Amino acid sequence: MNILVINSGSSSLKYQLFKMPSKNPICSGLAERIGIDGSFIKHTVYINDEKHITEQTSFIANHSDGLKQILQLLTAGEFAVIASPDDIAAVGHRVVHGGEHFSGATIIDDEVKEQIKKLFSLAPLHNPVNYKCIEVAEETFPGAKQIAVFDTAFHQSLPAEAYRYAIPESYYSEHGIRVYGFHGTSHKYVSEQAIAYLNKPESKIITIHLGNGCSISAIKNGKSIDTSMGFGPLSGLIMGTRSGDIDPSVIFHLMEHAGFTLEQLSPLLNKQSGLLGVGGSSDMRDIRKLLSDGSDAAKLALELYAYRIKKFIGAYAAVLNGIDAIVFTAGVGENDAAMREAVCKDLNYLGIDLNGDKNLKYKGEILEVNNLDAQVKILVIPTNEEYEISSQCFDLLTV
Repeated sequence: MNILVINSGSSSLKYQLFKMPSKNPICSGLAERIGIDGSFIKHTVYINDEKHITEQTSFIANHSDGLKQILQLLTAGEFAVIASPDDIAAVGHRVVHGGEHFSGATIIDDEVKEQIKKLFSLAPLHNPVNYKCIEVAEETFPGAKQIAVFDTAFHQSLPAEAYRYAIPESYYSEHGIRVYGFHGTSHKYVSEQAIAYLNKPESKIITIHLGNGCSISAIKNGKSIDTSMGFGPLSGLIMGTRSGDIDPSVIFHLMEHAGFTLEQLSPLLNKQSGLLGVGGSSDMRDIRKLLSDGSDAAKLALELYAYRIKKFIGAYAAVLNGIDAIVFTAGVGENDAAMREAVCKDLNYLGIDLNGDKNLKYKGEILEVNNLDAQVKILVIPTNEEYEISSQCFDLLTV
């Protein structure tokens, strides 16, 4: 069964094509810097253990444009992987917010699409993009099942003391205002990988997903019991363009004394803040270059970014009553060794002791970067949200 997985982030679009139940993809790719100068697509086809890579550097205006370019790569040229759209049995879509409506993989119909649209305001950088990619995929693969896998699903195990806000109960019961959590597909996948690596089903793990969006979760015995993102994907860690946690009084102050409207505040906190607002770019690689050029703003952005992660590690160590392992994953978590070092610095009181030499040796596979006598394992684990999504789609269609 050929399953194409589409995983659209706020400024990126990852995809993989699987012939399930095989875990090895037929092809994979990544469109990055969508809507930003320097857009590109890296498309890889796997044939007999060989990689055939195509790099395309044309500007990608938006996610719809990116998906159309990707679909052209799938069907054209010497290394085409499908002859026609009919070769695809299902398209699995990562959808960020499912509210309380969805707790597992779901076949998309008009009612499901309407529910996704209703949640646009809760995930303004993602749900509209996810929805658009569903529409494009429906047109391109009319015979395929379209399936949504929701980021919020893994965090349905949060206890009430973690998911409820201290506001009147009616706002939860009537309006669904609660912590939902996000990046659930990634946190689920890497925590399962960590449990297998540790050979310890009863474990206390902190998973740290650092990409353009960032979140951190406390995982006890394979279940999410707390997570940094909340009602929407704005809270918690500092991100590419999102502020993360901010005192609500700041919002009241800007509205009351600076004339801000709600329409202005959402773009401010979702699209103009985070690394971009402090350091001058939403891309960590750009921030590193600015730092090397002597930018004080870039230096501060990196310090704020690492400091916020450290605070959550301390909080989740308390929630879990100890830590067996911390896991770094996603684009920044996997590839920025300096950020891992900054986060782990001065956490030896928790048993976290990073080995600087090991930390530089990540090559795309699970890597342990702690010192041998450290109490806590520090793991770099490549996330594979696409396979996790494909697996859930396959299970849904073959039950």
